Amino acid sequence: MIADYIFAALALLSFVLLLWQWVASQLFPLHQRIGGSDFTPAISILKPLKGCDDTTVASLESWLAQNYSGQIQILFGVADAGDPVCRLVVELLKKYPHLDTQLIVCDEILGTNAKVSTLVQLEHSASHGLILISDADVRVPPDFLVNFVAPLRDEKVALVNCFYRLANPVTTAMRWEALAINADFWSQVLQSQTLKPLDFALGAAILMRRKSLEAIGGFNSLVDCLADDFQLGNRIAKTGQRIALSPVVVECWDSPMDWRQVWKHQLRWARTIRVCQPLPYFFSILSNATLWPLAWALVSLATTESLCGPITALALVLARCCLARELQLRFTPDRKLVSPFGQAPLKDLLQAAIWFCAYAGNTVEWRGQKMKLRRDGTLVAKPGAD
Repeated sequence: MIADYIFAALALLSFVLLLWQWVASQLFPLHQRIGGSDFTPAISILKPLKGCDDTTVASLESWLAQNYSGQIQILFGVADAGDPVCRLVVELLKKYPHLDTQLIVCDEILGTNAKVSTLVQLEHSASHGLILISDADVRVPPDFLVNFVAPLRDEKVALVNCFYRLANPVTTAMRWEALAINADFWSQVLQSQTLKPLDFALGAAILMRRKSLEAIGGFNSLVDCLADDFQLGNRIAKTGQRIALSPVVVECWDSPMDWRQVWKHQLRWARTIRVCQPLPYFFSILSNATLWPLAWALVSLATTESLCGPITALALVLARCCLARELQLRFTPDRKLVSPFGQAPLKDLLQAAIWFCAYAGNTVEWRGQKMKLRRDGTLVAKPGAD
């Protein structure tokens, strides 16, 4: 009976946390836009690139086709002049000769994080007081910049970031990851923000004041960090400056991934969060709104003759499915990206497995190389380690 009460409490707690997550999502002005603005400061956009796929051109061009009246400088950086993405960038730049753009070969290896090594070298050529960084697979709407700079009207805001959705989950494995991103991740960030101000950054698009970046040592201070986006925001927040969340959502267009690739991606992400936020990540298992109701149902069936526990547990799982669907519908206008109704419980159980595996080692695989993740969030190249 005691075990039944314990698991009942855990199941109900997970539902309360889920409901809190949903309420936090409803209070945020997601997708809200400003029609126009006279606040259009000059921006240097840094785009580190490596490789390309069928979606790369459209994603990169979305940055070149911005409806923004202020000065824009766009710097594309590659580590290897022979990278096939170089040809695509050269052809794109020919279409926009009026823009201040440049393709720069950044062949210096400054640390274990190749992307940040590229950013360090691009920063030297940046001309403006605002710097925006974004990955190659990020696609933005035409009014993105005019909305993204708006929070910087407040001088206390040093950094602006935004949520992102996985826009092309073309495999079953990617649909699992899309559910994690398009339903849970963004609402969990908002949930945490109800407890304390945001003290990290989301890496799809980050806009910051150059003086704030320089105050923490520039990109050079992040060359060995795995979660460079988290560390960037966290270090700026520690200086006493604010981080703002823009209501605009951008899209990430990934290459097709199978289960093995998605699992490695999720495991890398989990181990990174475990190192960066050890206590919140440890207690995050309590919010698994499928694991605990199912555990309660099994314990209740084994220890009592009443069906009250299992029926209530089933109702909680159904509620989880409903709220996951509602969160996705609010987050993405494309109904084709909304996962099937019953997929949330499977995602939760797989996420529980990821949580346990996050504590089973400190090795992550990134860009095809195995690396050791230190407690401070830095990486050490160590092939074959675990």
